[in-house]
Amino acid sequence: MNSHEIDYKILGEDIQIVEVELDPNETVIAEAGAMVYMEDGITFETKMGDGSNADNSILGKIFQAGSRLLTGESLFMTHFTNRGYGKRKVAFAAPHPGTIIPINLANLPGNTLIAQKDSFLCAALGTKVSITFNQKIGSGFFGGEGFILEKLQGDGLAFVHAGGTIVEKYLNNETLRIDTGCIVAFEPTLSYDIQRAGNLKSMIFGGEGIFLATMRGTGRVWIQSMPLSKLIRTLSPYGGNTNKEGGSVLGGLGNLFED
Repeated sequence: MNSHEIDYKILGEDIQIVEVELDPNETVIAEAGAMVYMEDGITFETKMGDGSNADNSILGKIFQAGSRLLTGESLFMTHFTNRGYGKRKVAFAAPHPGTIIPINLANLPGNTLIAQKDSFLCAALGTKVSITFNQKIGSGFFGGEGFILEKLQGDGLAFVHAGGTIVEKYLNNETLRIDTGCIVAFEPTLSYDIQRAGNLKSMIFGGEGIFLATMRGTGRVWIQSMPLSKLIRTLSPYGGNTNKEGGSVLGGLGNLFED
């Protein structure tokens, strides 16, 4: 194992916390501001980068940390280490309600997970957190995940956060079409692209958006029922209409058009 071997417990149902138990000198890395509480004996230090390569030069660390700015994340990550003599606990939560998914990177193809840019919460020390560029330019412009995605690599536990109910789907040389904002993460064996959603009427008045994400191949994809962007739209003054046609810009005018 290159990553630290940590234990954990997920607390809560709809608004979850992950409680990580550390043996002496074990470390977990987390996004800045994710910590909820920590027991006596836990120390923390803010560093550039994830600490996956201790031999990295200063320029290497700056480049790695600077690349995180492209995803909208903080330049720094926080390292929590148990400096006590027995087991100690530290807990983390995301800045908005949702579900936490524990993923053992050692069980994934290439020990790699591709995730949307704001889903990473925390991971065992040794996990490399970097960025990857979507090769399909259409996916970059129209996909909910955007052109830049996060890549998690390692052989330990990583935790990602998503909104609402989480569904894990396994594709066996199959195709699955998904709302672009609802993809949380997927294995690198799957290809990700964007396609037009139906005919002109469906695109304008359907309320499902103009484009849908298409996953193809063999591997797992994690899907969230309530991405933060959809929650914000729902809670906005004009977002309460749940009618599919009424939810579009032109509202009920959709019934003026024939299929």
